[in-house]
Amino acid sequence: MVTRRSFVWQGLVTSTSMLLAGMTGISFSQSARATEDRCWQMPDEGAPHAATWMAFGASAEIWEPHLLPVVQENLALVAKTIAAFEPVNMLVREEDSELAARLSGPSVKLLVHPIDDLWIRDTGPVFVISASGALGGVGFNFNGWGNKQEHERDADVAEFVTDYVHAEFIRSALILEGGGIEVDGEGTAIITESCVLNSNRNPGVSKAECEEELKRLLGLEKIIWLPGIAGKDITDGHTDFYARFTHPGTVVTGLEQDPSSFDYAITRRHLDILRAATDAKGRRLKVVTLEGPSTIRQTYASDDFAAGYINFYLCNDAVIAPQFGDKRTDRNTHAILQEQFIDREIIQLNIDGIAAGGGGIHCATQQQSLVNHNHPIAIAVVGNTQI
Repeated sequence: MVTRRSFVWQGLVTSTSMLLAGMTGISFSQSARATEDRCWQMPDEGAPHAATWMAFGASAEIWEPHLLPVVQENLALVAKTIAAFEPVNMLVREEDSELAARLSGPSVKLLVHPIDDLWIRDTGPVFVISASGALGGVGFNFNGWGNKQEHERDADVAEFVTDYVHAEFIRSALILEGGGIEVDGEGTAIITESCVLNSNRNPGVSKAECEEELKRLLGLEKIIWLPGIAGKDITDGHTDFYARFTHPGTVVTGLEQDPSSFDYAITRRHLDILRAATDAKGRRLKVVTLEGPSTIRQTYASDDFAAGYINFYLCNDAVIAPQFGDKRTDRNTHAILQEQFIDREIIQLNIDGIAAGGGGIHCATQQQSLVNHNHPIAIAVVGNTQI
């Protein structure tokens, strides 16, 4: 049942090693020198937020005409729901600003800026905090998921957002997207090989080089690699459709029940890996499965419809999650999320328009970490390597 974005701009760019070589304009040694005087850590999503970032980016150039109005309504609904718990900043093209203001209302702050699409989880910065309490934004050189979609304007989003909040912009030597990274805030990450080690992003880059760069920039001590699956959707299998930390030591993972789905076998392989894994603290992971819906509403059903509950978003005091009209699995998801987040309100939204475009609530949001200068985070130093 879980399917995701197809290659909506097929044939736009041929991905080759020659094309991607040197795309970031920064080497691993340069990246190391740029961060050697400061240690960074990516907080877990459940840590306090200063704000949520979104993009009112659906356009007629990319989205099918019948989906465009409903996805815009969905984006406004998500933004207004989150705005009841924390500030929401939404990027919008100038020509769409009046519509976005009408749909989103006064609780959402709109910022006019050129954008291609709405997936700010992938285009925006990954916010990190230094040991001294400085805020940074890591730019991972968004290239349209391996040059599958037009992205010239979205490639600028990470730096724009970072500069807007007066944070330090940190450009990585890697090409990847925020949806491919899941962290527990205590040194552990879950990442899919199919995305980060894909030649359409990082040709010739080894797993060891990826780990070194990610550990340095995100404060990681251990990366749990899931195989993922490349070439089946535009993201090449992002982590945030497969596994999410609810707390350090606890992961919820999707389990595809349709044997005909390309995710059927891979979600079971992921489940085996996660059940055998330990985190950076040496804890064996507790793994909770979150079954996807067996039926969905048919109004916007398509082969690209992303019917997965794993793509929820944590904001201050709430969990914003999808519901798909399958009463049994919608209720089951609510119950599991409430068990995992006992102090948060669980809010389920109909986001069928966004799902029909192959994404979810998490894909359309990006958290800006709250810096607490009175309680700077502790960042480990392992050997001679700053983590």
